[in-house]
Amino acid sequence: MAASRLPSVPPRRERRRQRGVMLIEALIAILIFSIGILGIIGLQASVVQQSTDAKNRAEAAYLADQLMGQMWSGNRTVGNLQAQFNSCGTACTGWYNWYLTVKDILPGVDDGDMKPTVNVSDTGIVTITLRWRAPSEAATSDPHRYDIEAQIGQ
Repeated sequence: MAASRLPSVPPRRERRRQRGVMLIEALIAILIFSIGILGIIGLQASVVQQSTDAKNRAEAAYLADQLMGQMWSGNRTVGNLQAQFNSCGTACTGWYNWYLTVKDILPGVDDGDMKPTVNVSDTGIVTITLRWRAPSEAATSDPHRYDIEAQIGQ
């Protein structure tokens, strides 16, 4: 029968030098994993912000189109459009009712310089401008803006 060989055991000095190596490897792996998780969290925050911005832009487009549709479906004479929809406060009932809807949907519209503007020129060209600022944005930052322009025919 063949003699069995015992596994070679490294000398004591070699075993002492390797003590803690596995712990260091585990700590490095945890560090790399943590950096990856932080990156994913940052990416998620960016995705949420971009999605909110896209929603607000879509809402602004819808609101501007809604007002443009009201103008097209009613009396389309230039004088009536100017009397109903130019940005003149409560006197222009069409604009004011639309403004109340805009104020409820878009964030930060209630401020004085953030009110939506509607201008109907003497030639029937309608310009609608919407401005808004997300609650998370600084008051000194530039507002988001959506403009639409169309010729209302009779």
